[in-house]
Amino acid sequence: MLRVAFAGTPDFAVPALQALLDGPHDVVAVYTQPDRPAGRGRRLRPSPVKALALAHDLSVEQPQRLRTDEAVERLRTYAPDVLIVAAYGLILPTTILDVPRLGALNVHASLLPRWRGAAPIQRAIEAGDTESGVCLMEMAPGLDTGPVVAHAATPLSDTETGGSLHDRLADLGGALLAAKLDDWAAGRLPAVPQPEAGVTYAAKLTSDEAWIDWRASAEQLARRIRAFNPWPIARCGWAGDALRIRFARPTPAMTTAESVTPGTVVAAGDEGLDVMTGEGCLRLTEVQAPGGRAQPVADFLRGHAIHVGDTLT
Repeated sequence: MLRVAFAGTPDFAVPALQALLDGPHDVVAVYTQPDRPAGRGRRLRPSPVKALALAHDLSVEQPQRLRTDEAVERLRTYAPDVLIVAAYGLILPTTILDVPRLGALNVHASLLPRWRGAAPIQRAIEAGDTESGVCLMEMAPGLDTGPVVAHAATPLSDTETGGSLHDRLADLGGALLAAKLDDWAAGRLPAVPQPEAGVTYAAKLTSDEAWIDWRASAEQLARRIRAFNPWPIARCGWAGDALRIRFARPTPAMTTAESVTPGTVVAAGDEGLDVMTGEGCLRLTEVQAPGGRAQPVADFLRGHAIHVGDTLT
């Protein structure tokens, strides 16, 4: 039986922690980000990982930072054999990584070395990748640069969203951890260094990226809209405010006139809003008006006026 310390914060990390709780090992401590204000009342809310840990009466640690002697000594008191990390959100210094007897394993949501960094799930969809997956990686001081000990791949469809891929990879990560942890701890899994060829970086998402530039191609915009659902949600200017776009797909343009400006509505009906782009036509099928709820375009048009010839900015 291993003494396991776990570090994770959001929903993505929950299946990995649950896999450990369902297994034979002893989870001696759970590290997670400090509670954050949330909701209309801005009350402090525990992370999903903290909620699961408390439900199982586990010891919870929520340091603001780990680059202190106090943080290192506190981890040492738990005498962990291994530290399992999944979307923790704090950089782990070498002094922390050196504490566990066997080292630290990270559950990472990509097929390394592709998409190192903060937003591998969304960047894979945005780039048009045909597959994604998860890796178990021995942690090193660099950004997701450690050797990989196991991985599992999954295909991506042309309807994949950031939300659907997040949930699938979270479950896949938990299953991979459950299947491979014992073999790794026993030295039966070789740690394979990542090749230099194929390295890409998944930059953190920002809300500013959500604004649509209609000069891009319909295919590029469709991928970005899917990648940014459920956050930060793609949007465009409409009636002096922002119209959020939750689903869209490329479609044959109803006009091929070169004079049609990108962002111009060329068709509006129950099937969607067709908008000219820099290359091709994009059909918006689910949108959300300011202060409203997400709804199919057919329902949206019953209460909002958007006409052929209008321009979305």
